[in-house]
Formats: sequence, C-alpha cells, structure tokens
Amino acid sequence: MKLELIATATFGLEAVVKREIQDLGYKVIKSEDAKITFLGDERAIVRSNLWLRSADRVLLKMGEFTALTFEELFQQTKAIPWEELIPIDGKFTVTGTSVKSKLHSVPSCQSIVKKAIVERLGEYYCIDHFEETGASYTVKTTILKDKVTLTIDTSGTGLHKRGYRVCDVAAPIKETLAAAMVQLSFWRAGRLMIDPCCGSGTIPIEAAMIGRNIAPGLNRKFAAEDWELIPEEMWKNERRSAFEAVDYDAELKIFAFDIDGKAIEAATENAIEAGVDDCIIFKRMNMTKLAGRENNGIIITNPPYGERIGEEKQIETIYQKYKEFMAENPTWSLFLITTDKTVEERIMGRPADRRRKLYNGRLEVCYYQFHGKKE
Repeated sequence: MKLELIATATFGLEAVVKREIQDLGYKVIKSEDAKITFLGDERAIVRSNLWLRSADRVLLKMGEFTALTFEELFQQTKAIPWEELIPIDGKFTVTGTSVKSKLHSVPSCQSIVKKAIVERLGEYYCIDHFEETGASYTVKTTILKDKVTLTIDTSGTGLHKRGYRVCDVAAPIKETLAAAMVQLSFWRAGRLMIDPCCGSGTIPIEAAMIGRNIAPGLNRKFAAEDWELIPEEMWKNERRSAFEAVDYDAELKIFAFDIDGKAIEAATENAIEAGVDDCIIFKRMNMTKLAGRENNGIIITNPPYGERIGEEKQIETIYQKYKEFMAENPTWSLFLITTDKTVEERIMGRPADRRRKLYNGRLEVCYYQFHGKKE
C-alpha cells in the first residue's frame, strides 16, 4: 500500500532527518519546519521507526484539507476511509493543535474529529458502540492557517526513548539531539572522539551506536506493532535484518569523562544497557586535566549552561581549558551545544565555522562548530 508518512523533528534538525530518510531509500516530497513528508509503504513504517536517529515521531498522514467551519471539518474528516486502518475493536484517541486558524478551539476540534471518525466507522461496521479494546490509534489534528492535517502516530512513545537510559543525571540531553550532533560533526568510526562533560553518557552512547550501525529503535516497542495493517512477521524480519547489520568489528575510540562520579556510574550503566560499554572508555576526571592524545580528534559535548546559581565559575573554568586545549591542539575540532552566546569569543577568539540554532527541550541553544586545521 502506498502511504504518505511524516517524520517530525526538533526545529533545526530537518536536514539531518531528511538525509536519514533518504539513506533508507525513501523519497522525500516535502521538508517544512519540524516535519519531513515522505513516501513509503507498510515496511517503511517499520524501518523508519527502527532506524531514524534524529526524528521525534513517525506519523501516518490520513488526509489534508482546508476547513473554515466545524461542519467542513466534520464532513471532510468523515470522508476519509478510516476503516482501512482502524479495526472494529480499535482504540482511538484524538489530540490536536490550532495556530492562526478560524477553528481555534482545540477541544471542540478534537471532539468533532472524534465524532466524525466514530460515525464513519459505525456506518462501515454497522455498530453504534465501540468497545475500543484493541490496538491504539492516536489521531492528531493539526490546524495551521485553516489547513487541517490528520495523522495517526505510528511510534507511540517518542523516538528519543531508545530504552537504554536506565540511570539519569540533571539536565540530560535528548537522545535524538545527541545523535544529530554526532551526525553533524566530522566524526567517523576510527577517529578519536571525546566528551569531557558526558553526564549520563548520551552523546558517546549515540556515537557508539552510529559507529556500530546499531538501529536506535532495536530494543523498544512501537504503537504500530499492534496494528492489523502491518504483519507481525514484517516486524520480526526487519528486526532480524537490523541485528545482522550491527558491525561488531568497527574500530571505535570514544572517551567519556565527567567530574561527577555518579554521572560516570550512570553513563556506564546506560552504555551497558545499550550494548556499547565495550567501546567507550568512561572515566571520572576533572575537565582541566584534558590533554592531547593524538591529532585530528573531535570533542563533542553538552557542557553546563549556567542556568543554576553557582555554575558560572565552573563554566568559566571549562571554557578556559577548552581555549588552552584548542590552542595547543590546532588539528582538533570542537562541537559544542549551549545557550551561551559568548562562547565564540571566550573559547576560540573567532567566529565558529558553522553554527546552528536548535532546541534542547524548551531551551533555545546553538550548536557551535569549530573545525581543526587540516594536516
């Protein structure tokens, strides 16, 4: 079955997600703020959920139309063949958003969409009451400037929930953002990478999973696994293929440091859960002891942002060490994400080679990229 799918993404990561989709072999038909629309089939739902590293969710697009009244919303929603996806015992909920639209009452829009789906399915299955004891189908109603987009969430829990984070620390970075940071850097298997402020280990773990070609969704469950649309055997086959694709022979040189011993313990436990503890060296170490190890290394890190009282002195020490290290090791590259808009002058004394506006949760951050000198 030919399907139109939407991969949602954090603002600023659209290009990364688009490239991931294309690498899976699917045609991207539209790239907009925070979402990439592409064509696929039932297998595309499985593969995109298993393999997309930087997307937030994969949605199945059911319909798109303009609606200026509640009647138009009802009739056009009802015209969609929901029975092709939702079975007689399907459990379906409706969520929604509305921005700059005449239909601005989100609860009212949700209620109307739900009523339209119930009426359509009731007529098709010849029933007037739904038990809703089967698989879950979360319908999302997105209204932007009077244009309605109706989708069904195939992922369930957000794709950043890989399943390996069994221990956490304060202010963790999302797995999807960490994966994007690695993919936007020059790091590849065989090249030395260090995260001097590793926290719960998300950046080095995501790097190791990329280096070993481990599918990020390999060890978790998705909403669409219970759908009648997709045979159980298809999920099994794609997971089997993902397991076979893991490169256990990849040469990985990844070091993860933190001054907090509890953070190192948490990061180690998370790496064990992710199956990459054997290719990351975790060590409790003060950032100021960072020393050059070889040429052409890469630092990818998410240091403290100074959002809490008393952190400014710690951050100043970290920045000073980065400044000294990068001056002593000109072939190294530094990739750093922060809310601080002064890092270019304070660390490098020059503009970043590239910068990208992103969001870490609700915080607006910038991903600064300082490229080392080529030998």
